[in-house]
Amino acid sequence: MKTESLPARLEAVTAALDAHGQSQLLEGLDHDNEAMVEGFVNQVESIDLDEIAALIATSGAATTSDGDQTIEPAQVVARHPEGEEGFREAGEALIREGGVAAFTVAGGQGTRLGWNGPKGTYPATPITGKPLFRVFAEQLSAIDDRYGVVTPWYLMTSPLNDADTRSFFLDNNWFGRDPESILMFPQGVMPAVDDDGRLMLAAPGVLAVNPDGHGGSLRALHRSGALEHARSRGVKHLSYFQVDNPTVRTIDPVFLGLHVGHPDSSAEMSSKMVPKADPAEKVGVFCRIDGRTEVIEYSDLPAELAEATDAEGRIRFNAGSIAIHVLGVDFIERLTSGATETGLPFHRARKKVPYWNPATGETVAPSEPNATKFEMFVFDALHFAQAGLVQETDRVEEFAPIKNAEGTDSAVSSSALQTERAARWMERAGAAIPRSSDGAVEGRIEIAAATALEARDLAGHTLPAMTAGQDLVL
Repeated sequence: MKTESLPARLEAVTAALDAHGQSQLLEGLDHDNEAMVEGFVNQVESIDLDEIAALIATSGAATTSDGDQTIEPAQVVARHPEGEEGFREAGEALIREGGVAAFTVAGGQGTRLGWNGPKGTYPATPITGKPLFRVFAEQLSAIDDRYGVVTPWYLMTSPLNDADTRSFFLDNNWFGRDPESILMFPQGVMPAVDDDGRLMLAAPGVLAVNPDGHGGSLRALHRSGALEHARSRGVKHLSYFQVDNPTVRTIDPVFLGLHVGHPDSSAEMSSKMVPKADPAEKVGVFCRIDGRTEVIEYSDLPAELAEATDAEGRIRFNAGSIAIHVLGVDFIERLTSGATETGLPFHRARKKVPYWNPATGETVAPSEPNATKFEMFVFDALHFAQAGLVQETDRVEEFAPIKNAEGTDSAVSSSALQTERAARWMERAGAAIPRSSDGAVEGRIEIAAATALEARDLAGHTLPAMTAGQDLVL
């Protein structure tokens, strides 16, 4: 809580803006409007002006590679690695001792899906339409029941959807979970900068800002007190995933065991990948850069590497990033405390940023990019890990994102993948599933987390017969 008076805080903010050559932000501020002044002061106080000045002073975007670096395909651990059961047991032991928490990046809105609200409230399952937040909550509850724990769950919201997300959890009685085990905190923001290095106003007394990227989730964990909360509960590792993927394994024992026990892992940061569908697929690619595991964005990977194939015609750089990671709490602390807090680089993007023009008193909607936005990418943390493990997984099993209103990565494509996964699980358990001539399931299937978290959980169960065109919920 701020102890200084509002006039004193405004005076300090004014001096700081003057010192950084950003006093134009004071234009239009109504000093008689206490609510406006307080909002403005709060916003400026939340921004690291020294950090912004350093970013403005440096030219060029953050890059992941240069011509002097050796770039090779990443070393990948198989989906079913040698010694899988041993890694499973190690992961299960970690879960039982309360050493793992879930971490969901949930700052997005459902706007692109035509949905009015946080993306996590979007109805995602094929038949019952469970919202994404419920899908994850039910997984965590099933894990808790299986291992006799209460798994902490950290959710990074955004300033835009934080209140709505909290209300949704409250309205749904926290999905049956202990509210004390759930900690929400908003993502940080960064101000937009015009071509003259000046911060911009969205309205009088309101800075034009944007989220600081999924990489900002790490310092949001630190600044919110979530890391301290995790340590107080004995949590050593966080299972990281994004809110738009209903088939993600929120807590995966085998992956955890690989993270803490495989010789290719330093137990700092591990990741999952799926083979790229084609060279042009818009996903980051895991690579080895000078012997270290890193991710190169699809737009930064040279075409000759993206299109390179091996002797059998397979894509060489095919390890597509799907934003599923496990990160050690100590590792996150090292990246986000003290002088190393800005260890993750900021990436720059030229964008069209609406702004308020104090000369005319009007809001301008530019037709061309007019400003630079800054954001961090969580996969850049791999650069700081001594040994980052990458495990292959199956797209049907763990990657059915809902990002677009139609086409690829839409609710329709996700529903089909969820049904296909459920069908494979049932077939593995001996059930007959009606399929069309092209192999598609004739009907829809939905399996609740309380019934099965993975295919092996259905072994030995008597499963219902399915007829063509049927909706089947287990």
